[in-house]
Amino acid sequence: MSSAAVTLDHPDEVVTHAHVRYAQLPGVAGPVALITLDNGHDHTRPNTFGPAGLRSLIAAVEEIEAHDPPVAAVAVTGKPFIFCVGADLSYRSSLTDPEEVRPKLAALGELGHTALRRVGEGRLGDRKVPTFALVNGAALGGGLELALHCDYRALSTDIAALALPEVFLGLVPAWGGTQLLPNLVGPENAVTIMIENALSQNRTLRGPQAFALGLGDVLLEPADFLEEALRWVGRVLRGEEDPAAARRPVERGAAWAAALERGRALADARLHGAAPAAYRALELMALAETADVDTGYAAESAALADLGAGEELVAGLYAFDLVNKRAKRPAGGPDRSLARPVTKVGVVGAGLMASQLAALFAQRLEVPVVITDLDQERLDAGVARVHQEFDNLLQRRRISPDRANRLKASVTGSLTKDAFADADLIIEAVFEDMAIKKTVLAELETYVKPETVLLTNTSALSVAEMSADLTHPERVAGLHFFNPVAVLPLVEVVRSPRSDDATVATTLAVARKLKKNAVLVADAPAFVVNRLLTRFLGEVLAATESGTSIEQADTALDPLGLPMSPLVLLSLVGPPVALHVAQTLHGTAPDRFRDPAGLARLVAAGKAGFYTTDAQGRQVVDLQAAELVRGPADGPAGSSGGVGAGTAAALTQEQVREAALTALAQEIRLLLDEKVVAEPADVDLCMILGAGWPFHLGGITPCLDRTGISEKATGQRFNPPGVATIA
Repeated sequence: MSSAAVTLDHPDEVVTHAHVRYAQLPGVAGPVALITLDNGHDHTRPNTFGPAGLRSLIAAVEEIEAHDPPVAAVAVTGKPFIFCVGADLSYRSSLTDPEEVRPKLAALGELGHTALRRVGEGRLGDRKVPTFALVNGAALGGGLELALHCDYRALSTDIAALALPEVFLGLVPAWGGTQLLPNLVGPENAVTIMIENALSQNRTLRGPQAFALGLGDVLLEPADFLEEALRWVGRVLRGEEDPAAARRPVERGAAWAAALERGRALADARLHGAAPAAYRALELMALAETADVDTGYAAESAALADLGAGEELVAGLYAFDLVNKRAKRPAGGPDRSLARPVTKVGVVGAGLMASQLAALFAQRLEVPVVITDLDQERLDAGVARVHQEFDNLLQRRRISPDRANRLKASVTGSLTKDAFADADLIIEAVFEDMAIKKTVLAELETYVKPETVLLTNTSALSVAEMSADLTHPERVAGLHFFNPVAVLPLVEVVRSPRSDDATVATTLAVARKLKKNAVLVADAPAFVVNRLLTRFLGEVLAATESGTSIEQADTALDPLGLPMSPLVLLSLVGPPVALHVAQTLHGTAPDRFRDPAGLARLVAAGKAGFYTTDAQGRQVVDLQAAELVRGPADGPAGSSGGVGAGTAAALTQEQVREAALTALAQEIRLLLDEKVVAEPADVDLCMILGAGWPFHLGGITPCLDRTGISEKATGQRFNPPGVATIA
């Protein structure tokens, strides 16, 4: 079936219409046609392009072409806060017949090229007029590609997100991005935008950052953006400014090859060949150096069809949907109206984690925050760390001097807990010891109001046990953050059997205000993320103890394309923290969680991980650490349940990988049977947001389903066929 004969319909499309109006600028012969993209919703439902939206763009150009008098230029802008965030991703999800996928996506690629070229090339009949993208807000994917098609681009300083995220999802920019971007900003910057940022958890650019990389010709303030942008258009049309002359020249030849080599190195380091999109994007960028646009665009459409029919995109769209929808409204949460107002927050402890929490609460809730500790020196150091964080934000121009001063004034310290008397919410971040935490909570009860919510940031301990001796255990819940607090988006909201609805609703509401994605979990040992990572890591450590080399064990999971290897993750988490969780879980389930004796020896020796650096600054295995983790030859068997775990011989990488994934499948099945979370999707959400599990795997449960490990290890799939998988 040829793409020309394919019918593109999407009944559920929220159509972004291209509305046309005309503006007469001083000293310009003929009006400027201004296309405004608007889907009729506010900024919470951004503009996207499906088939009907693309046809609306084409219709707008046809209207402009027929306008009398003839227009002098075409400009395109968006609705408030939003330019356009790209293709309507639900279109792929709407294709249920596998035979339709390739021809329809190829046709969508061609329609996208046609529509964006009609706007950007400015060919009105036999005339060519200049075209301008007035990027007033978020521009992602196809939205940014529309701007790239135009001759000139104005960017607003308050653009919150500008990116080509396709590689992150398992696609390539397929409406001109791979061809136009490197020829505008140069191959090096194109690799940064298209490959490096996409593979760095979908990092986006703000307006000034995008301008610095060459994506814009002028940077304007947001207050009167459209008016100022049109004045700039007038200056360009009158010949008073020549934006193209100010652009940096694009280097070709060796520079282009070097940029592509850097892109391949980035893809290899992040993906290890596990997902094809980044490599396909680099192939298209290589083509862009010398190919004409028609050849390049045809190659983009072919890539869109190929990747769109693959498992990685289906998994990526599933993960995208989880993060953008399910994460916004946690499953199983009580009525939001039960949440109590929070006008003051207390933080118990003045260590690194407590300081991070205090800074986050002050910045996001904009309420007074009081830190307590038993030692004046530690207390002063904790408050100073918080104030330094605000100074850092000021230095990076993320906040104004006035806001920095107000935030500093809102965070104070106290050696006594009577400072919490009027607090609505208190979170403890003291040492992970049950006796200490019980003492802290009991002491808090003597100072605070009966309705004050008491939270623990425990990573593994039982919230129910922690609050068992309190007068009001119903007002205690867990709010488990991941380190670094300001960066990682997940929080696990832990509901103990005695936590009441008002407490849980308040905790979830606070998590939303902190701009965190919350997953509601039951009060089970180590909850979800730490429980699964500990079981997973236990198999890798068991392999090293049985004789497998550090390098072999640590790279065994590379075919999955995880963001970092297990033992590098261990170094990031910190061996003492990992040891505490491992010991806790071994104490509750020794049949599944092995005795972490090797890890304990590593911690006792003060080792920060399994790697060190050599004289050239390269990462190498710390031989002493490798010896420490290996137990005696006649020591106890390792873990249960893993292929080859606990054997005396070295395992192959395939055996290590199967052992780790089998252990994960077993633990997830138990976790779901215990109703720690509502559904497998919540496990996936936890692993994506809390452990960086890649989008191209769709989280963890679809990966285990696709590989057959879930059925082999537990006798059943986690999800029905078609959930984040093709079949």
